[in-house]
Amino acid sequence: MLRSLLACLLFLGFSATLMAQSSDELKKKQADIQREIDQLKQTLNDTKKNKKVGLVQLAAIQKRLRLREQAINNINDQINVIQGTINRSRNEIGVLTQELDTLKAQYEKSIVYAYKNRSNYDFLNFIFSANNFNDALKRIEYLKSYRQYREQQAVAIKSTQALLQEKITSLIVSRKEKEDAFQKQEKEKLVLVEEKKEKDEIVSKLKSREKEISRDLASKQKADLKLRSAIKAAIDREIKIARDKAMAEEKSKNAVITKPSTGSREEKTAKTPSVLEATPEGLLMTGNFEKNKGKMPWPVEKANIKIHFGTYEIEGTRLKGNNPGLTLETEPGAVVKAVFEGDVSRIFDIEGNWTVLVRHGKYFTVYSNLSAVSVTKDAHVTAGQMLGRAATDNDGNGEIEFLLMQENKNLDPESWIRRR
Repeated sequence: MLRSLLACLLFLGFSATLMAQSSDELKKKQADIQREIDQLKQTLNDTKKNKKVGLVQLAAIQKRLRLREQAINNINDQINVIQGTINRSRNEIGVLTQELDTLKAQYEKSIVYAYKNRSNYDFLNFIFSANNFNDALKRIEYLKSYRQYREQQAVAIKSTQALLQEKITSLIVSRKEKEDAFQKQEKEKLVLVEEKKEKDEIVSKLKSREKEISRDLASKQKADLKLRSAIKAAIDREIKIARDKAMAEEKSKNAVITKPSTGSREEKTAKTPSVLEATPEGLLMTGNFEKNKGKMPWPVEKANIKIHFGTYEIEGTRLKGNNPGLTLETEPGAVVKAVFEGDVSRIFDIEGNWTVLVRHGKYFTVYSNLSAVSVTKDAHVTAGQMLGRAATDNDGNGEIEFLLMQENKNLDPESWIRRR
């Protein structure tokens, strides 16, 4: 009986450990979500200083709504975990109660038996009635074992009672925790309703500025086309230079080495999938850049995302587009920094403002819409080094375009820089 109880409790204990880990992870996630919500609240407060409602406010409130919904769903997951803990506690209490009743019944029988045979005469008569000496010794050992068994029963009853009380206390705590989680979820839902009203107000104000914003976006799309073309030309040039250099080195090796190569052309291509990684320096830079995905600093210390990467639609309007990178709103003249060490590949003009292209192996980061540049072509820059200053948009705010390329493929920069 004791063995089956232990096995059952061990299994329930293992389940409890998994539940505790899941609960801790959900609480950590909730804290992270709340931290992001608080930061977005500060962003919205800062942008309210500008009389004109812009796309930054819309992007911030939309993200905050998504985070609020995530928070509500996360609390619901926590409630499910707590309910699982409650169910498990109830099962444990049922098992322990049944086991305690069994232990008490067995102990009661042993006490009654001991009471009926409590005189020394009965014990001596039991021993001396043995057929031989060895049988007498066995009966003595039996009496000792029986006494130990009664003692063990008493200990088992006490420990089971203590464990049962612990589980009952745990059940009470879990019920209170579930009630608190329900209350918190209801509060989050009420806040969500108010935030949706705030978003509707922002959308309404943006709709009244639709023509003005449409002109700004048309100007941006025109600049984006020129930027894409200039970036492609610059990267194609880098690829051509790297390819020519690799071919020249290959010819030089063939001129010196007459022994045929043991590796096939396909094997060599597989080892260097990008010509921009053909050199040890390029390969190392690519590897280091990839290792820092999600850890890189923002190109501007104090900035908010105005337009996210990829296709977008301005809610409440007919305006939409496709952003090649991140459009960041910041202070006019804000310092723009390199997010990772690399080499300045090109510096060129787009619509009257500067663009800096920095190479990191087969990756390139692009910092566009700069009013001034503080680096030169071919210069080696370190992470955090100043590249230039942000230009000003039509609303009087600082604004830059930040792009990330893998050769000529656009990547989402937001997944490479640190979460705030």
